[in-house]
Amino acid sequence: MEEAQMQVPLLDLKAQYQTIRAEILKATGEVFESQYFILGPQVERLEKEIAAYCSSKHAVGVSSGTDALLIALMAVEIGPGDAVITTPYTFFATAGSITRTGARPVFVDIDPDTYNISCEHLESVLSAMTSTERASLKAVIPVHLYGQCAAMDPILKVAAENNLVVIEDAAQAIGAEYRGRRAGSMGNFGCFSFFPSKNLGAFGDGGAVTTNTDEFYDKVRTLRVHGSGPKYYHSLIGGNFRLDALQAAVICVKLKFLDDWTEVRRENARKYKELFTLARLDDVVRIPAESQDRHVYNQFVIGVKAKRDELRGFLNAAGIGTEVYYPLPLHLQECFAELNYRKGDFPAAEHAAGHTLALPVYPEMSDDQQIYVVEKIKAFYS
Repeated sequence: MEEAQMQVPLLDLKAQYQTIRAEILKATGEVFESQYFILGPQVERLEKEIAAYCSSKHAVGVSSGTDALLIALMAVEIGPGDAVITTPYTFFATAGSITRTGARPVFVDIDPDTYNISCEHLESVLSAMTSTERASLKAVIPVHLYGQCAAMDPILKVAAENNLVVIEDAAQAIGAEYRGRRAGSMGNFGCFSFFPSKNLGAFGDGGAVTTNTDEFYDKVRTLRVHGSGPKYYHSLIGGNFRLDALQAAVICVKLKFLDDWTEVRRENARKYKELFTLARLDDVVRIPAESQDRHVYNQFVIGVKAKRDELRGFLNAAGIGTEVYYPLPLHLQECFAELNYRKGDFPAAEHAAGHTLALPVYPEMSDDQQIYVVEKIKAFYS
């Protein structure tokens, strides 16, 4: 008799919802009864809780993680003629937000083990710049990819030496830690996403900006509402970056469970590492490097030596959900052609784009599901 196929989705939000359904319905019901849907008490409560959770003085709820990046750039008046350093191996929003201000992204290759921006390459890029090019630099955006902080101390040192604003893209890393400090608390700004698939996900789009600087806090709050304060009097040109009260209510409920969910993700990552070792797959599969204090595993991303796309198809046929983050680095995207980057410019990012695969690691995942995933990967390479 043929063995029944197990189903292992990349993420199971329905399972998560069932564990918190009563609290979610109560919280959203209170919003419905109040009929207060934009900003207001729910958003203010969330801002206080996010600031405390991220060890930051302030937090501002905004409409998405993308808008968090954009509004942070706007707050320090980055625009045409300016340049901002970041990584080519991340979600499009990072470089897209830079470009939307009129500034130019300057890419730096990644560390092949952590997939985060390489501090060694950062220093090399800066050393190779002319004085004119250096003068145009205004900020650096390190991305805490997949739930692990970039090596922030060297980045902060380089930023201080070059008078650069530091904007942490912590969209995938809420609760991650670097040398005892929380993601989003180390730079001038921290930018978070509450997209539904994130560790702390809303029921739609949402985001937050954290900062320890009163001036930046006031400016982000003003920019969030078209640059007005008081209402109908505009000192700045901002945008509609407001967070919905419904989303804030959902996130407030989920925030209470976040640390528990994170610890289960971390335990699932540990189990994967043990299972891959027992399966003797070390020669073909590279498990994620955990080099900082607290990796929160928004994604569990393996590196494979060969046949990544074939493996993905094989796992999909076996009922296992996977994803490729990210198949084409930003420097090779058509919309950035005018930056004049070419294939081969960032070999570590390009190698990662062709050899990495995200496996399910969500908190509700069972031991049997994890065993099944590793067994199928072993079967493919056997």
